[in-house]
Amino acid sequence: MSRTLKRDIPGEDWRVTAEDVAAKGWPALFGDAVDPGVALVIEIGFGRGEFLLDLASAEPRVPHVGVEYSTKRVLKMARRLARLGLRNVRLVDAMAETLVRDVVVPGSVRDFWINFPDPWPKKRHHRRRLLQAGFVRVLAERLVVEGRLHVATDHEGYAEAIDAVLSAEPSLENVLAPAPFVRDVPGRRPTAYELEWRAEGRPMHFFEYRRRRFTG
Repeated sequence: MSRTLKRDIPGEDWRVTAEDVAAKGWPALFGDAVDPGVALVIEIGFGRGEFLLDLASAEPRVPHVGVEYSTKRVLKMARRLARLGLRNVRLVDAMAETLVRDVVVPGSVRDFWINFPDPWPKKRHHRRRLLQAGFVRVLAERLVVEGRLHVATDHEGYAEAIDAVLSAEPSLENVLAPAPFVRDVPGRRPTAYELEWRAEGRPMHFFEYRRRRFTG
């Protein structure tokens, strides 16, 4: 698609592909919209997008990336970003595991945010859960030293599994220790789903880990 035609599609300049990232790199894709040399902030599964908008608006010179498997959600969010003129965000419709592993450079991410990933509650589906040991290791490797991994879930069983897999990763340390998680985070912008689930009385679990300075 030519650049001229691309500009005729609302929000298209906010969308990138994994192939774009691999070929050009994040600095070229953000251009002068962000400060040079600044580590990425990535939200995996941005859903309706309000949390990502809040993050990006608070730090307009920091590069933010939203990853979402749903192309429909990516298109809707891209049009919204175009209307707002928020230039420090790029959106990718891709499988998060593949994108992070293949095109996100180790030591290039300041924060990963994973809000309410699918808990796949049936035991036979647990292998489909996003936060498995192998992927957590990849996430940790992509963080800068002392970079943060933030995870939220409203599912008790998944919270136990998340606690187990995060605490087992030697390159990460629990910022909230000795507690495994907290129920509330002061100043946090709740997602639309979070507000609905709180109204239903579901318990929240917020995890925060950081990459250790020394992992050996």
